[in-house]
Formats: sequence, C-alpha cells, structure tokens
Amino acid sequence: MHEDFILSASSVDEQITLQMIADQAYVSYRETSRSRKGVIDPTTLYRAKTEYESEFHRFLNGPHVGLLKYEAIEIMDKGSHILEKHLEAFIPKELCPNKCGLLNRRVMDCISCKYKTYICPAPSGQLDCDVHLVQAEEEGQAVLNCFLPWHRFLLGRPEYHYSRAIGEPDAIKDFQLLVVTQDASIVLNQLHLDEQGTYRCSLQDENGAVYYRASFLLTVEPLRLQTRQPFVTLPPLAHGVYSPTETRLVVLIVVVTTLSLAASVGFIVLLRMMINRQKEVKDLRIKRNGKHRKATV
Repeated sequence: MHEDFILSASSVDEQITLQMIADQAYVSYRETSRSRKGVIDPTTLYRAKTEYESEFHRFLNGPHVGLLKYEAIEIMDKGSHILEKHLEAFIPKELCPNKCGLLNRRVMDCISCKYKTYICPAPSGQLDCDVHLVQAEEEGQAVLNCFLPWHRFLLGRPEYHYSRAIGEPDAIKDFQLLVVTQDASIVLNQLHLDEQGTYRCSLQDENGAVYYRASFLLTVEPLRLQTRQPFVTLPPLAHGVYSPTETRLVVLIVVVTTLSLAASVGFIVLLRMMINRQKEVKDLRIKRNGKHRKATV
C-alpha cells in the first residue's frame, strides 16, 4: 500500500521524500512493538492492519492542499498509534491468559515478521490449578469438564488424560488411568458408591509434557429409599375354622348358585309352555281347515 502511494507521486523527488518518510515510519513501528514484547498474534495483527488500511484509504481519497509531505508523515504516524492501541489491548490480557499452568503458543515476531513459539509460564509456577467439587446420585451421572479458554492456543494437539484414585488429592500418589481423549470433558454414567473419590485431568502433549492439571472430588450419594406401605399378614386359621369373611363368601356363592339354578329351571319351564302353546294353536288351525273343506263339499 505504501509502495503504490510512493509511486503515485508526480516527481522523482517526491517519491524519494515519501520513501524516506515510510522508512522512518517502519522504524517507529518496530520501536512500538519492541517496547511491548515485540510479538503479536494473527488476530490482533489483522485488526490493526484493517483499521490502518481504512484510515489510509480515507487519506488518499481526501482533499490535499499541496503539503503531501506533511500529510504523509501524519497518516503514517497514525499507523504507529493504531498499532500501539491494539498491542496494549493484546499484550497484558490476551498474550498470556493462563493464570495457572503452562502455555506455549504461536505468535508473529514484529521485527522479523516470522512466526515463533512464545512460552507463557504460570504466574504461580504451578501446573496443579483447579479443584472442583462434584456431587452425584447413585445410578446417576457426573460430568467432569477440564476445559479453559486458553487451552485452544496451545501448539500441537494436546490430549486430556483422565485418571482416578481413592482419597483426598494431597494424600494420593498413585492414579489409575481411565481415558485419554481430545475432548475436554467426560461423562461418568451409572455411578456406584465405590466410584466416588478423586479424579484428575492432565493436559499433555504427545511427548508427555504437562501443561495443566485439575482435580475433581466426586461424592456419590446413595439412592433415597422409597416409602412403601407394609403388607398386613393375617394369622393362619385353625383347620376347619372359617373367618367371618370366608363364611360370608361361602353364603354368597351358595345364594348365587341357587338363584342361577332357579332361573335356569324357570327358563326351561317357560320355554316348554311356549312350545306346547304353539303346538295347540297349530292343531286348532288344522281342525278348522278340515271342517271348512267338508262344508264346501
């Protein structure tokens, strides 16, 4: 962008002057970055670059009063202030966001414009960071989440190593490895009482270097017993002796059986009478028909 601007000058003398101004601007940019760690990440560089390009294009399209030299000094000096603003936001808060653990990340060297590894040691110098209290019920589940936002800046493909031991973290020496995964969290299902204890998450690279550790104190509560109504067991009756309830039941069965038999007999008698009645009516019709034929003859 600067080169195109310099070549657009109307004379060779102006081009030489503008090139000297640009060279001095680059010195200013280096000093600004060197006083602030001398590194920058791609995201911050893109923000600074985009803002400066916008300001520079506004300068090119604006009116000029013939003092191109001073206007060029002003706009390129503004580029230094833009870079300073973005570095002051990035360096103290975003360059080393790890409050605990070790972070090695990929950044750009502002002097050489080449990428390099920048190491952010923990302020406390410890890799054992967080201790989380986790409670769950028997036959339920528990989620162990080991992720922190700065983990995504780590170089390579580190993995989360989950292990388990019985007892408090300070008194434990041997942990039993459970799973190695690139996922930051795991889920423990169908928990039993004997699964409570201390779980540890260790973020490591392929060579075994540890960047971060966290502990989870898991407590498994037993299932609550459901209140049930007790069954009432009647005492056994002596042989040949019946309870009042059984006596009533026997009487009811006898009555129902008797009524059923009586109804069946009544129905049979009624059906028999109907059949006999129909037979008498039929015989009477036959006699009447015979008398009518004799009278006709």
